[in-house]
Amino acid sequence: MVDFQSRDTRRAPVNEEDETEDETAEKNEDSDGRNENEERQGDEQQHDAEHQHDDDEQQHDDQHHHVHDRGELGFGVVTVSSSRSLDEDSAGDAIAELVENDGHDTVTRELVPDDYDTIQKTVDNLIGRKDVDVVVTTGGTGVTPDDVTIEAVTRLLEKELPGFGELFRTLSYDEIGTKVVGTRATAGVVDGVVVCCLPGSENAVRLGTEEILLPEVGHLVGLSGRE
Repeated sequence: MVDFQSRDTRRAPVNEEDETEDETAEKNEDSDGRNENEERQGDEQQHDAEHQHDDDEQQHDDQHHHVHDRGELGFGVVTVSSSRSLDEDSAGDAIAELVENDGHDTVTRELVPDDYDTIQKTVDNLIGRKDVDVVVTTGGTGVTPDDVTIEAVTRLLEKELPGFGELFRTLSYDEIGTKVVGTRATAGVVDGVVVCCLPGSENAVRLGTEEILLPEVGHLVGLSGRE
């Protein structure tokens, strides 16, 4: 049997040095925790500052990139077809509609047959007009013997924009699949005028005009017309 009466139940005397060491350790732990928090906050603030700096630089680059952009532009629309009239020109109507909805002006619309010389002369005359900044043709971009728009127009260009046709065919693939290999849509610039050649279908001109040409045309005209 345990003799509880003989057991020493008195509390051991408190060691003041141990208490001091414990308090010091707790203070050091608190200090280390605060330092870690401060370092973490400092890192976060530095990251935020760097991110803001990157955003500011990107915004500056974007503004500089578009500093020469032109606003309202004059468009000349040329429909290439030997079988339709302007009254039946749904593709030309779509181009004019999209252009005007985007704040630009359709200054003229022309209808020409599938003839190399006529197409080239018509486009060349529009390029020489002071009120025309952009020429858009529709039709004659395929591979039949009568499709000569590309041959007639590219001879006039100072610089071709191959990316236009590449992007047009990429986007068209989702709608018509491998049939895109039969379209030769293209674009380029000459004398500060942007020239764009699109197929003859309404869907094709809506795609090329709305999704590719209009988002970039002000920038292209501004750059190509710089002295």
